[in-house]
Amino acid sequence: MRVSEKGQVTIPKNLRDLAGIGANSEVVFSVEGGRIFLEAKDGSERKADRQRLARFLAALDRLEGTGDPTLSADDVMRETRDR
Repeated sequence: MRVSEKGQVTIPKNLRDLAGIGANSEVVFSVEGGRIFLEAKDGSERKADRQRLARFLAALDRLEGTGDPTLSADDVMRETRDR
């Protein structure tokens, strides 16, 4: 595949179909480890959502077992009131 003077390339149809990139659709470029990645814009949003979810679940895993099961809701309210 050759890059034009304007920096343009033609994405082969079979690859566009696999990536869900249709005519006039928006795409997102990213660079990771010296490689250029291209994906449909909605695909990058799903990837970002998955990454946020993974970070949230990891934070929950770190918190597991750190609470005091002997505290009641009233105790927690008393401890956190007026902060």
